[in-house]
Amino acid sequence: MDFKITNMPGKHPNILLGHGSGGQLTHELIDELFLKYFDNDVLNMGTDSALLDIPGSSLAFTTDAFVVDPLFFPGGDIGKLSVCGTVNDIAVSGAKPLYLSASFIIEEGLDYTILKNVVKSMAAEAKNAGVRIVTGDTKVVEKGKCDKLFITTSGIGILNKKHRHISSGNTIVPGDKIIINGSIGDHGMSVMSARNELELRADICSDSASLNDLIRHCMDASGHIRFMRDATRGGLATVVSELAKSHYLGVQLEETMIPVTDKVRGLCELLGFDPLYVANEGKVIMVVPENEAMMLLKTMQDHPLGKTSAIIGEIVTEHPGNAWLLTRIGGRRVIDLMAGEQLPRIC
Repeated sequence: MDFKITNMPGKHPNILLGHGSGGQLTHELIDELFLKYFDNDVLNMGTDSALLDIPGSSLAFTTDAFVVDPLFFPGGDIGKLSVCGTVNDIAVSGAKPLYLSASFIIEEGLDYTILKNVVKSMAAEAKNAGVRIVTGDTKVVEKGKCDKLFITTSGIGILNKKHRHISSGNTIVPGDKIIINGSIGDHGMSVMSARNELELRADICSDSASLNDLIRHCMDASGHIRFMRDATRGGLATVVSELAKSHYLGVQLEETMIPVTDKVRGLCELLGFDPLYVANEGKVIMVVPENEAMMLLKTMQDHPLGKTSAIIGEIVTEHPGNAWLLTRIGGRRVIDLMAGEQLPRIC
């Protein structure tokens, strides 16, 4: 795609891969372009899903595009991913996902069987998540004008107003604990290992999963969850860095408590990646009151998607506006937004 913005502020007159990373360049693009021209109170909340009040109820509404390469990878494919990603954006807003739309941009010459398998995968994951795909669109472009298949999905869910604070996290206080429902980096490393040009064969499966049932169990167990976000592009590091900056609170993680499998850690070391910044597609970060943390951890661990859940840190009064990592060797380092693109075409 040749997409150029000739008068974009800052150092980069052209779009870079890093503008899609979920890191610093993505935030600059959003702040300096999209928020500037699409300016409205709903968009400016900066939540994963737009929270919309209509007569009689509230809705959560979200949209996402998927350009993952390759289309199929251990543990998932672009179809499953497109459903999971959209369901999760609604669920972490505290809403119940109900309906999805799906738009397909297909490259001329794509094997019909590939498209059929992607659509079947979407249908299976939608059924698993308890949502319905109720509308959509299809476009076919000339060979060479699109890389096989791109999918855009949108989703709508019902939001109970008592959960409206979860997206913004405006009830977070020092002492709150941070929980994740399992190991990080599995999706990103699964996709990277499936790319033929790397000639790597690591036995790593993507964590792609719809989290709405796990999240519902946690919300049924506690009415006091302060904040939720799924750690996708930019990984765990991006979530906690954004959280610290947006609330001017300190975030402190303990490296020894963060679940990372040996296989993911080994492949990250081989390729020079930091697992904290690697994408996930089945991980939710929760900020919860200290006195409910152990109960919610147990609730997560009792669910199939949370067996390796862990309390990985807390909200602190020190270093407001910044996230820090207490390293396994006893040091400390800042966790900041990713500066460039680490893993392109990962979701």
